[in-house]
Amino acid sequence: MARGAEMELTDPKVLGFDAARLARIDAFLDEHYVGPGRLPFVQVLVGRDGQPVHRCNLGTMRADGTPIREDALVRIASMTKPVTSIAFMQLVEQGRVALDDPVGRILPELANAGVYAGGGGAVPFAPATPTHPIRFVDLLTHMSGLTYGLQNRSSVDAAYRAVEFDFAREHHSSDEYMAHLGKLPLEFAPGTGWNYSVATDVLGVAVERLSGMRLGEYFEKHIFKPLGMADTGFGVASGQDARLADAWAYQPGKAPKLADRGATSKLLGPAKFHSGGGGLIGTMADYHRFATMLLNRGALDGVRIIAPKTLDLMTRNFLPGGADLASVSRSLFSESTSAGSGFGLGFAMVIDPAKTLMPASRGEFYWGGAYSTAFFVDPLEGVTMVFMTQLYPSSAYPVRRQLKTMIYAALMESRA
Repeated sequence: MARGAEMELTDPKVLGFDAARLARIDAFLDEHYVGPGRLPFVQVLVGRDGQPVHRCNLGTMRADGTPIREDALVRIASMTKPVTSIAFMQLVEQGRVALDDPVGRILPELANAGVYAGGGGAVPFAPATPTHPIRFVDLLTHMSGLTYGLQNRSSVDAAYRAVEFDFAREHHSSDEYMAHLGKLPLEFAPGTGWNYSVATDVLGVAVERLSGMRLGEYFEKHIFKPLGMADTGFGVASGQDARLADAWAYQPGKAPKLADRGATSKLLGPAKFHSGGGGLIGTMADYHRFATMLLNRGALDGVRIIAPKTLDLMTRNFLPGGADLASVSRSLFSESTSAGSGFGLGFAMVIDPAKTLMPASRGEFYWGGAYSTAFFVDPLEGVTMVFMTQLYPSSAYPVRRQLKTMIYAALMESRA
């Protein structure tokens, strides 16, 4: 889609949707979120078989009242993770790295990572307990023993906050990031638990070292340009500043607080660190193209990004014994529901629809971002959804659950 052009919609009835039921989504979001000021704006794009059938744009993208524009640039945060995971698996396909390789082969800073054995804060960390090496599969599945400062549970989390890993864009080069990380202990032995973490940032550094390119360069050459994702990157293109939306922070019982003004955001300048775990800025239309590529098992418009069998592997549940996240997750926070969801190589997926307590298809896969953005791909029904807004954190409201329920409530011709 050309910059600024409006996406053409297919008649919902042709693709098995009830248009009146889809329209309920807009009314619901306006009544419960945009109208009362809970969310500054919402953008929703629902597709089937790659064809957009419903689009919603409501609210204002900036505190000055600028209406949301369809080509608004938003912080997609952890929706960067699936992109980084696809990039790494491209390199696996080329034989340049393997899932069971120890990460120390490419990232020597983590070659001798050990498990937390005490200390932290004002007390130096005790010598870490030796463990078996982290493998690349452990990074992709968030079973590496790494963590996030934002988890706010442990001394290791606190050490991550002190180094500002969660805000590395302005603070660290890739090599500096890894040097700091290599000095900190793991929370648990690799493969023995699941914890949402900086693992995908580390994976992004591995992509850089394997390819000899900065992560944004690699994405542009091997994913964005081939897919026609002209508006996605680790910064804002020259002359496009007016398209960057403001970001807001949730305040319980109060109106959201302006957290990052689009007109003066640091995102308008160059990034020192390309965060493979959460640094991308993009548009609803661009991410729809990425999601459609995933729906098509790795290809779009005659261009293949990843092989079908590779994507099949990525969307299988890698949790021990086929468990769901509710059984094995150690995270205080992640972008996934836990019950009925497994985790693969960069995606969560539905393994037991009944346990999710939502309409769902087995094998549906998804992820979201800290600013409440979200997407899902349902291969069985051919349905995709991209949701964009800019409110931190994503746990503030159950809007993702509500959206998914309403989308399936509008699907009249199921293929199950």
